[in-house]
Amino acid sequence: MATLILTAVGSAVGGPVGGAIGALIGRSVDARVFTTAAREGPRLSDLAVQTSSYGTQIPKLFGTIRVAGTVIWATDLIETRATSGGSKGQPSTATYSYSANFAVLLSARAIQGVGRIWAEGKLLRGAAGDWKTTTDFRLHLGGEDQPADPLIASADPTTPAYRGCAYAVFEGLQLADFGNRIPSLTFEVIADTGSVSAGAIAETLAAEVDARVGQMLVGYAASGDSVAGVLDSLATLSGGWWSPSGCRIRLRDTADDAVTLSDDGVGPGARQVRRIAAIDSVPRTLSVAHHDPARDYQIGVQQAVRPGAGSRAERIELPAVMSADTARHLADRALVTAEAMRTKRSLSVGMAAIALTPGTPVIIAGEAGLWRAQSVAIDGYVTRVVLVPVRTAPVAMATTSGRVLAAPDHRVGKTLLFAAEHPPIDDVSLTMPRISVMTTGLEPGWRGAALLYSLDDGDSWASAGALALPSILGGVEEPPGVGAVTLEDRCHAVVVLLARDDMALEDADAAGLAQGRNVAIVGEEMIQFGRAEPLGGRRWRLSDLRRGVRGTEWAMTRHREGEAFALVDRDAVVAIDVPVDAIGRTIRLMATGVGDIDGPAAAIATVSGTSVLPPSPVRLAMTVVRGERVVSWTRRSRLGWTWIEGVEAPLAEERERYAVLVTDAAGGSDYRETTEASLVLAAPARDGERITVRQIGTYGAGQGATITNEGGGQ
Repeated sequence: MATLILTAVGSAVGGPVGGAIGALIGRSVDARVFTTAAREGPRLSDLAVQTSSYGTQIPKLFGTIRVAGTVIWATDLIETRATSGGSKGQPSTATYSYSANFAVLLSARAIQGVGRIWAEGKLLRGAAGDWKTTTDFRLHLGGEDQPADPLIASADPTTPAYRGCAYAVFEGLQLADFGNRIPSLTFEVIADTGSVSAGAIAETLAAEVDARVGQMLVGYAASGDSVAGVLDSLATLSGGWWSPSGCRIRLRDTADDAVTLSDDGVGPGARQVRRIAAIDSVPRTLSVAHHDPARDYQIGVQQAVRPGAGSRAERIELPAVMSADTARHLADRALVTAEAMRTKRSLSVGMAAIALTPGTPVIIAGEAGLWRAQSVAIDGYVTRVVLVPVRTAPVAMATTSGRVLAAPDHRVGKTLLFAAEHPPIDDVSLTMPRISVMTTGLEPGWRGAALLYSLDDGDSWASAGALALPSILGGVEEPPGVGAVTLEDRCHAVVVLLARDDMALEDADAAGLAQGRNVAIVGEEMIQFGRAEPLGGRRWRLSDLRRGVRGTEWAMTRHREGEAFALVDRDAVVAIDVPVDAIGRTIRLMATGVGDIDGPAAAIATVSGTSVLPPSPVRLAMTVVRGERVVSWTRRSRLGWTWIEGVEAPLAEERERYAVLVTDAAGGSDYRETTEASLVLAAPARDGERITVRQIGTYGAGQGATITNEGGGQ
């Protein structure tokens, strides 16, 4: 627009020579900032999609705005191979992860910093500067003395420093969350501190501009095929127009310096002429599209509608950040201006108006209202002026940004790690002890962690893959007492404190409990709970208990305040199978996530063999049969937790075998083994005699069942 306006001004004032000067000034504005191609201003779509095409235009950013930028450098994807398992003849598993190094050009002028960063619409970096995915990041602000990025320079020593341009460099961005490809990114760029006026933007882009007025904006991206197009956009934002002022152009929006004209009737038949175009030449609906900060800078649209005939719709795209209220006011103002432009007023005046230039505010003598000169032509001694009315902007109306579905900005936080060996909750026959690992984050944004384990006290470490799904973890505030195993325990409850406020537990009916819902590890005991009552402040009371699940009733006497609580979710458990000869040793674990900047989470678990050893026998009894004392019991199986009436539980061991230890009050003992679920002992029994029976499984003896003779001999 600068070229066109100044050409018209030059022609009106000084003929062809003045026109050439005006055009030259206009071209200098265009050439210095952008190109001299077609006069098109910036569009919203220019900022939304990340590109990597050679020759792509880079916008000059002002205020705070969200842009995609242009990828200017990238390496091939970096593949990392990790192996887990493979001990004691078991096959190993190889997993592959990928990362990327790349740089994104953001602004063709210096900036102050970068706030949030989105990847595929989800936050990669939060408002607090916390990263949701592992990466190294460097931001070059665009100073005239900035050095070349060291990573890019190491790959290409001739790389430029891109001085005067702001760009971001990602090193080792992990791509697992993005389908192992570089994601499309958008950046919240802070180019200037605080809001910026449209006039200040115009003056920054072109020295020939005088723009003391202008709409205040949160942010703006100056791009397009010409400065003229940008100036047009800024004038639209401000509800003003450009007018020549000496060797400069000036943004006007008020009646300051208005010139009073009267119709002198100069010229043959010259009279005041008023022409009014048909109403359908004016859009019936006019929409303003903009970046809405309430929508995380995504596009918002506000619409103004006029009454009357017509169906034409018009849309103004402004690459500016503004509130919904401001955009609605601009739409109303633009529609009022469009209606006003229907009216054209022609005046014929004498040589006194020869210096009048297009854009000058005009008052017609004897009439109310304000006009501005749209064109000025000199014919002999007559100056013909075409005027259009200037309307007062309508009163601003409050509006809304609509429903906002912003990407959640949850902090990742540190990793919380839990590990224990317990009987499998599925009917599977394990051949190696299994450690179950569960983890979560101390903040809702936790997304996972890489897991390592060691069986030699940390001398060497093996990868166990990644923990991706969070578990519900916490601690025990009020442990349960010793309860019934064969019946529902309605006498006791357990109060737990969960790790986060957003964690929740649910009730389960009898059918749900039978299907394996609400299995939890409390200390060393596995329980199920039918009722979960929130107490506030992350505290929950669990009742309607099923105790000693999967043969863990031996742990009911070991509860203590502060012991661990973990809800067993099959999908969130990572299983680590260790060699049988690890029974009796400890396993050390480390988990490292994005939020573990102070060091990995750590845990230690004892390999007790609980997952592969048979459960203790039940119904241990002593009777006298034909003068002989007989101890009998009922075998249980680590594969026999589903009750099938009339069918004995499977053995699940290489053979049936039991160890029986008889201990008297004096400390003497008698050890025996048997292959049947009974044993004949010498009579009579003695006071204080204890009899403990353990089933000997394929991988060792399980927990024992004990009876004590306290009532005299039989």
